[in-house]
Amino acid sequence: MNRRIALTALASAIAIPSFINAAFAQNPTSSASSASGNTGAKMGEAEAKHAADTLAAGSMSLAASRVALKKAKDDDVKQFAQFEVAEQETIADILKGMRDQTVAASGQVKPPSDAEVTSQLDAKGKAMLEKLESAKAGSAFDREYIKGQIEGHQELLKIQETYLATGKDRENLSVAKLARGQIKEHLALLADIEKELKD
Repeated sequence: MNRRIALTALASAIAIPSFINAAFAQNPTSSASSASGNTGAKMGEAEAKHAADTLAAGSMSLAASRVALKKAKDDDVKQFAQFEVAEQETIADILKGMRDQTVAASGQVKPPSDAEVTSQLDAKGKAMLEKLESAKAGSAFDREYIKGQIEGHQELLKIQETYLATGKDRENLSVAKLARGQIKEHLALLADIEKELKD
């Protein structure tokens, strides 16, 4: 299967959970929300943790992918970085809207600044980002970026599965299920790219 075609299809599919998440986050008093027991109250503890953990892990993926846009040499690595930046910027925008109900609803994605992304990183994430920023462009960079993306996506998968085991909110559970599927697809694509880079 042509990986470029698969990645293009994946980019289209990525928008699905984002739009669903945005719809429920921006209209908590809709009939669908009322039917599930949501009344527009503050995000529950499990939902808040899920959002914070997803944002933190996603910020590392976003920061690394922004660096990869400038330094990646392999065409498949570059394309993956483009899709990952678009996905993580969208997710960050949605999570911000979910956490802050005063943010005006908009159909436009407002990407977080580099400073906002970096502020979400822990010490390990900042060290990894510095390593990527100081690395020389080339095949070694591509391999390091893909390795980091695999580790980051494994962490994102764990976050979704943890929430799916404990969460109670129907819409957030649905979004986490969709996100889990996309993350698994990313991991399969990343494994293919990693194999090609080793060959």
